[in-house]
Amino acid sequence: MSRSITLVDCNNFYVSCERVFNPKLKNKPVVVLSNNDGCAIARSEEVKTLGVGMGEPWFQFKDLVKKHNIIICSSNYALYADMSDRVMSILSEFGFNQEIYSIDECFLDLTGFQKDGLTSYAQEIRRCIQQQTGLPVCIGIGTSKTLAKLANHIAKKNGPFQGICNFNAMTAQKQNKWLHKIKIGEIWGIGKQLTPKLRQIGIYNAFDLKHASPEILSLQFSVSLKKTICELNNIACVELEETTAPKKQIACSRSFGVLITSFKNLEQSITLYVSRAAEKLRQQNSYTRSIHIYIRTSPFNKKESCYANSMTISLPEQTDNTLTLIRFASLGLRKIYRNGYKYQKAGVLLSKIVSSKEYQPSLFSKKKSQVKSDNLMIVLDQINTLMGKKMLTVAAEDITQPWRTRQSNRSPGYTTNWNDLIVVDRFI
Repeated sequence: MSRSITLVDCNNFYVSCERVFNPKLKNKPVVVLSNNDGCAIARSEEVKTLGVGMGEPWFQFKDLVKKHNIIICSSNYALYADMSDRVMSILSEFGFNQEIYSIDECFLDLTGFQKDGLTSYAQEIRRCIQQQTGLPVCIGIGTSKTLAKLANHIAKKNGPFQGICNFNAMTAQKQNKWLHKIKIGEIWGIGKQLTPKLRQIGIYNAFDLKHASPEILSLQFSVSLKKTICELNNIACVELEETTAPKKQIACSRSFGVLITSFKNLEQSITLYVSRAAEKLRQQNSYTRSIHIYIRTSPFNKKESCYANSMTISLPEQTDNTLTLIRFASLGLRKIYRNGYKYQKAGVLLSKIVSSKEYQPSLFSKKKSQVKSDNLMIVLDQINTLMGKKMLTVAAEDITQPWRTRQSNRSPGYTTNWNDLIVVDRFI
C-alpha cells in the first residue's frame, strides 16, 4: 500500500493571526515585524506583490509603506504560539501520526484512506480549521514528505487548486508536468549553496532531480540528496517524527529598543537571555556544557564607531541551573565589554547539549549540591507555570528594563490575557 503523507500549512501565519481578531486587516497590505520592529517576518499576499522580501529591514521599505498604506504590526509571539497550539490540537484528530514541523506546519499520515477520498477529507480539514480558528490553510498530499511539501507549494501558488493539491490522485504524467514547473531551489532540503551546483550539472527543476541518478549524486554531494531523489520517486525515506527532537543548540538574542551604553544594562539583558535559554533547556530535559555570548553595535549606523565581540565559555560540568549559567555569562561579558560604544544587540547560545539521561557529573561534584540545584530549578519553573510567566525572576534581570524590545504596534493578547479579551456588545 502506497503512503499518503499530508502537509498542512497555515497561510501567511502571523498575518492571518492578526486578521482573525482584527477583520479590518483583511484584504489590506499587512507586514509583521520582528523583535524591536526590525525587519519583515510575515507579509500578506498584497505586500509580496509590492516586492517586499522576507527579512527585509523596516527602514528599507518605509517609502512603500507610505505609498501603499501598508499596515505595520509588531510581532505578538504569545498570540501566535497559542493559535498554533489550537491548530495542531485540531489536526491531531484527523491523522494516525502527527509531526509538528514548525509553528505553522504539520505533517499527518493518512495512509489507508482512498486516493479519491483524500481530497474531500482534506477539504474537511480546511473547513474545520477555518471554522474553529479563523485561519486559512493549504494542504499538500503525496507518497513522501518531500512530495507533500511540493504539493503544498503548488496548492499555495495556484488558485484553481482551492488550497489542496493531491499528488496521489494525479497520473504520473500530470505529476511530472507540475514537477517541471518547480525550480530546484524550491525543493525541500535544497539550500542556496546546493542550488547553483546542481544547475551546473543540468538540474534546474524537480523533474530533472527526480530523474537524476541517486547513487552518483550521493557520491558527489550527500546521502540526504539521495533520499530527496528517492522521495521524488514515491519512495518514502524520511519518516514522521511523532515527538520533537531535542535541540542541539538553544539561542536567545534580541535587538534593544534603545542603544545601551552602560555595562549594567548590558548585563541585565544577558541575564534575561540566559534565563530564557535555561528555561528552554529544562523544558526538553537537557543539560549544557558550553555557553556562548556576544554583543555588537549597529552595523547600519555609519556615524558611530562599530564594535562586536563574542566569547565561548566551557563550563566545569554539565548544568541546567539558571544561576550557574548567569554567573559564567557575566564573567564572559566583563572580558568582552568595551566602554564608549552604543550597543544595539546581545545574545547567548547554549551548546554541547545532552539529555538528562546522559548527564555525567564531574569527579568533584557533590550529590547534595546537585539535588539542591535541581530542586531549586523545579520550584522556579513550577511557580512560573502555575502563577504566570516571569512571576519569579532573577533580580539581576531588573524589572524596569529600559532597553527592552520596542513593539510600538503590537496587538493585544486576545487569547492569552484576560484583560485583552474582546468584548461583544449586545444590542436589544
